[in-house]
Amino acid sequence: MLCWAGEVSYSARVGPWAPLYPAAPRRSSAKMAAAAAAGGAADAQARFGHSVKGLLTEKVTSCGTDVIALTKQVLKGSRSAELLGQAARNMVMQEDAILHSEDSLRKMAIITTHLQYQQEAIQKNVEQSSNLQDQLNHLLK
Repeated sequence: MLCWAGEVSYSARVGPWAPLYPAAPRRSSAKMAAAAAAGGAADAQARFGHSVKGLLTEKVTSCGTDVIALTKQVLKGSRSAELLGQAARNMVMQEDAILHSEDSLRKMAIITTHLQYQQEAIQKNVEQSSNLQDQLNHLLK
């Protein structure tokens, strides 16, 4: 028979026919009769109580161990959930940084195009000014 923590119960270990207390050492029949008459019932009760206390102590210890193991698993699970949440927050922050970088790159591309237009305009003006300077030099001669 299985108990709560997967342990085998006492009756399943020794069989239902076995007594719940250990066998007493063999005595002569006269001594046994005297012992049985005097305190046999009290002795049997004490042994039974001691056996039950031992089983109860064993079960409490087993349950305590199971509670400790369960607590460790819960803490490990909560720590895993905490790390997963932190990773998700970090990923969102990285995604925001990537989006901001893309936006900056688009703006820089637009600025680069404008600068190229301005450079072309300046080159045309320089060419025209050198042509005008040549024409002025030619007129002044």
